[in-house]
Amino acid sequence: MRFLFRWIFRLGVIAAFAAAGYLLYLYFEIGHQVRPLVEYNPPKTTQIFDRNGKLLANVFEKEHRIYVPYEEIPGRVIEALVAIEDTLFFEHHGVNPEAIFRAIIKDIKARKLVEGASTLTQQLVKSTLLTREKKIERKIKEALLSIRLEQELTKEEILERYLNAIFFGHGYYGIRTAALGYFHKDLDELTLKEIAILVGLPKAPSAYDPTRRYANAMARANRVLERMRTLGWIDEATYMSAVKEAPEVFDDTLTQNRAPYVVDAVVKSLKAKYPDIRRGGYKVHTAVDLEYQEMARKALKFGYDAYWKRHEGDDNVSKTFNGAMVVLDGRSGDVLAMLGGVDYAKSPFNRAISSRRQPGSAFKPFIYETALNLGYNPSSKIPDIARTYRFEEGDTEKLWQPKNYEKNYKGIITLREALVHSRNLATINLVNEIGIMTLHKKLKPLGIKDLPYNLSIALGNLALSPMQLARLYTVFADMGTLHEPRLVTELYDSEGKLLMRVEPQSKEIYPKPQAYLLVDMLRDVVRRGTGRNARVRGMDIAGKTGTTNNSVDTWFCSFTPDVEAIVWFGNDDNTPLPKRETGGRTAAPVARVFYTDLVRKHPEYRREFEEPEGVYRVKRGGKEFIYTDISILPSDSQVESEEEILF
Repeated sequence: MRFLFRWIFRLGVIAAFAAAGYLLYLYFEIGHQVRPLVEYNPPKTTQIFDRNGKLLANVFEKEHRIYVPYEEIPGRVIEALVAIEDTLFFEHHGVNPEAIFRAIIKDIKARKLVEGASTLTQQLVKSTLLTREKKIERKIKEALLSIRLEQELTKEEILERYLNAIFFGHGYYGIRTAALGYFHKDLDELTLKEIAILVGLPKAPSAYDPTRRYANAMARANRVLERMRTLGWIDEATYMSAVKEAPEVFDDTLTQNRAPYVVDAVVKSLKAKYPDIRRGGYKVHTAVDLEYQEMARKALKFGYDAYWKRHEGDDNVSKTFNGAMVVLDGRSGDVLAMLGGVDYAKSPFNRAISSRRQPGSAFKPFIYETALNLGYNPSSKIPDIARTYRFEEGDTEKLWQPKNYEKNYKGIITLREALVHSRNLATINLVNEIGIMTLHKKLKPLGIKDLPYNLSIALGNLALSPMQLARLYTVFADMGTLHEPRLVTELYDSEGKLLMRVEPQSKEIYPKPQAYLLVDMLRDVVRRGTGRNARVRGMDIAGKTGTTNNSVDTWFCSFTPDVEAIVWFGNDDNTPLPKRETGGRTAAPVARVFYTDLVRKHPEYRREFEEPEGVYRVKRGGKEFIYTDISILPSDSQVESEEEILF
């Protein structure tokens, strides 16, 4: 018997040494597996902000995580977490033998794994490096990796990784993400009860999600508070006050995307240079103003609804009708608002930047500005008469007989009246007088691509996106200075280092007095011309309507002394809109709604265009004329033959 006992003892010792040797071997063999946590760099959410620092959206791939360094984690968060999850965290070396022994006894009694003994370090290892299977082999590996991790990292580094890696329910990874999502607060703004709710979540994120199981979440938070009181980390008064609190919880979408067309455009513009834009934790600042974005959304929706109301019950109307709107700061080119469609959920295609549509008569101001810079003035005469033009297409000679929208002509009229009433024939004759080559040369500084080398340029026969047209109209909005639209202003990395700053880009194209002549004419377009549906009491608005053949595209391009707004409506399938749908009827009212809202919310904005030096106004024969060179004033006989010009 003694002999048998001796051999059993020897075998036990051998087995113990073998097990110890195996564990030692395993410890070093799997040591490299902790590298992802040692060199921790998880995917982080990129946040996009408007010009006032308001969140436009969270952008991420799979895990929504807003990283927080240990130095920014409040002490109360650490205390609450350690109290409920691992009281001896700062004393053990990765595993807690006492807790393990206690769990083993309970598991033996139940004849199955019923209780864990995981430290915070083990929880971190399990959630990031291992599967969640309850197997002895996995538990051994978890313990060894935890011990190894504690040799590689400080306790503070482990806590930082834990609080950024763990899932907090509702799609939130990391405690800062959860704080911002559930409570709309950063960590240093949380109450003790809100902290208790958060640290209680990792045990069972679904069961304790406060947006779905508020009572469960409060009960779990109270247990956290009770544990803190038991440990003496909070007093009775603090405990009672926190227990009674019932925090407000927000049930937000993960992205909180308040301007999806803007966000898509921002990500697309940065992706080539920053391919990790969706996981790099960047902070992107834009020129967009959420207030303007909302005003533009409401205005565009107004125009869209008005269109369908006019054609209610008409089965022949295309269901692809949609719109786009761009709002710029006319003095800088900053993109204050951008809508690529009426409803992003139904159509995420961004018509504001990705579509190419004919501007029609909305392009005419650039032709008239060219004429003004060649010595014409608003009172210069041009013929508004029909002509037949012959041209060759291949080996075939063809005829082109353009018409006015009204199907009539007025004979000899002034540049002002031709533009105010958007006369096609007068504009074609003006282009014919200027000459195609001269016009191209004068338009070249604007950087317009693919201009046609024929008279169809007078009717806006080219393809531009609403954003491209908005860029061109800044040359009028800022009295001769062309601005490049600026969407992104600054980009910071996840640690707050400035990576990129986009400075405004502009260049002077026309002298201010010459540009003002055109602005004055465009103001008349709104006062009494095709754009009168955009009039707003007490505010100077200049603009130009645009309607292409068969109303395939309808535009209204406008600006006030401070803000520019471009509106487009049409069918995505390029089919014509119903008769009588024009830029003045379909698009101009959108500008009116937007500017009315703008005047109400920003009474401090300028109401009148400022007339620059070098502009002259003279009254003759009871009529007023505007020029930039007083030496070219008309004679009295010319004045008598002028059509009346209203100011």
